[in-house]
Amino acid sequence: MTEHTVSAYENELRGLAQRVAEMGGLTEKQIVGSIDSLIRSDLDLARQVRAVDPQIDALQREIEEVGILVIAKRQPMAIDLREIVGALRIASDLERIADLAKNIAKRVIAMNGTLPLAKVTGGFDAMARLALERVKRVLDAYAQRDVDAALDVWKADGDIDALYNSLFRELLTYMLEDPRNIGSCTHLLFCAKNLERIGDHATNIAETIHYMVKGVPLADERPKLDTTTMAAVGL
Repeated sequence: MTEHTVSAYENELRGLAQRVAEMGGLTEKQIVGSIDSLIRSDLDLARQVRAVDPQIDALQREIEEVGILVIAKRQPMAIDLREIVGALRIASDLERIADLAKNIAKRVIAMNGTLPLAKVTGGFDAMARLALERVKRVLDAYAQRDVDAALDVWKADGDIDALYNSLFRELLTYMLEDPRNIGSCTHLLFCAKNLERIGDHATNIAETIHYMVKGVPLADERPKLDTTTMAAVGL
């Protein structure tokens, strides 16, 4: 393989990683926008979050197309192949995270200006901060190919689960106390679940980083503390 070809190949791999980083940055903004729109009942901001989603979808498609093209052209092996497969997996998780943020924005629009119960806004803010922190840290771990940092995110997944469990029980209590709360609390339950799932996808990315660098999947069972079931409220 000539020096020119090697350089072009490296640029292709670098470009793929840069697209993933760009997608990650947009996804982080979607998380912030969706939770801000919820806490402030900001319909305009919720609509902005929904409007950005197609841009993230397009980036995922571009990453898939580039990744498949590089595999077809270069027939990579070992670490190079894992780099490409890892980028495709992470892009898929980022797209799902952005979808979950968009779904929170859709719930805000469906509530049509109804402010969330003041008693639970702190819980949502805490969950959102944790979820955003997990996404930021795991994307930094991807940029640095830092397995230890990725494992820290993976091990901390239970923190978001614990907050979700608490918020779930609190919202259920408000629904039982006053049937007039059922509609808004149902929307809020879905918002809380979406934040919990964002944490799950950050954990997925951590597992992908481990596979990319080490060449083997994580053997340990994923830490999970979600003890709720949406079926309990007929959802």
